Amino acid sequence: MSSIRPTGITANRQTSELSIQWSDSHSSVYPFSLLRYACPCAECRGGHDKMGSDPDPVVFLRPAEDTPATRLKNLEAVGAYAITIEWEDGHHYGIYNWNYLRALCPCLECRQKYAGS
Repeated sequence: MSSIRPTGITANRQTSELSIQWSDSHSSVYPFSLLRYACPCAECRGGHDKMGSDPDPVVFLRPAEDTPATRLKNLEAVGAYAITIEWEDGHHYGIYNWNYLRALCPCLECRQKYAGS
C-alpha cells in the first residue's frame, strides 16, 4: 500500500470535489465535505489519543454540506507524502497523507477493502 502514490490531483470548486488518480490506475473522487469530516488533525479527531491511521467510519455516513467549513480555499503539497487543505472557515491543520487518503476513498471497492483494516 505504501508504494501507491498520486499521479494527479485536481480540486473542482464547482462540483466541490477533489479527484486523485493513483499510481495503481485507481481514481478516487472525494466530496469536500467528506474531506473536512475526516480531517486528520488532533483537534478534529478529538485529541492526540484518538489519532489513528485510518478514517473514522462514521465520516462516510454524514450528509454533504455546503458551508465555509466544507469549502476548499487552498490545497498544498506537504513534502512528497501528503497534502494539507485550508478551508474557508480558516481551518488548515490536517495533513492528509497518501495512505490516509486512499483509505478515505468513498468508492464501493475501497469501502469494502478498507472497512475492516
